[in-house]
Amino acid sequence: MPFDAILFDNDGVLVDTEGYYFQANREALARFGVALERETYVELFLRASRGAWDLLRARGVAERAIDEARAGRDRRYQELLGAGDLLMPGVADGLAALAGRFRLAIVTSSEPEPFAAVHARAGILHHFELALTREQYRNAKPDPEPYLCAVARLGVAPERCLVVEDSERGLRAAKAAGLACWVVPSDLTRGCRFADADALLDDFGSLVRALESPSGPGGTIFDRERARTRSAS
Repeated sequence: MPFDAILFDNDGVLVDTEGYYFQANREALARFGVALERETYVELFLRASRGAWDLLRARGVAERAIDEARAGRDRRYQELLGAGDLLMPGVADGLAALAGRFRLAIVTSSEPEPFAAVHARAGILHHFELALTREQYRNAKPDPEPYLCAVARLGVAPERCLVVEDSERGLRAAKAAGLACWVVPSDLTRGCRFADADALLDDFGSLVRALESPSGPGGTIFDRERARTRSAS
């Protein structure tokens, strides 16, 4: 494979946290009589990178009340993380197989505190030489800055880097940074628009097999043309 480094998104790719974050936001908004549906969550968080609080501002909710709701949401998210299963299927064995062959990094929009809490339980950070969390760059995905920062920190040529994402905003960030991007959709993002992906794969195991194959994902999983067709359907 023509890659030296693999840059992984975190939530929805490595750890199964996105559903818990959706639940925490849904509960926070429900206190204001706002029903957060899955489709709205995907649009706000995983496409537009906006967040839930725009829905409250549109109803005239004061910023102080929004700040309190955000703090409550964060506490609830931490509770859910402490009780749930965290690793995505196939990640533990897959990372062990990839770690000896590629330089691995995490590039995430997660804040440092929940990121640390998740990975204290997940037990996979030792595979990565770099983990960029939200406080280490100014502009979040879909801006390319997080991936540009990671490439610079690793000192690897951009054409030798592969991004693994599960969301449209992450895909846009990777492509804006000029990087190859393979998408492994999560339960929340399956069915989203991934026409610009270089490959669209079913799960983490498929990703590992594609990286181990001399021909890559084309012909074995989904090549770029099939990704485009699937996204358009």
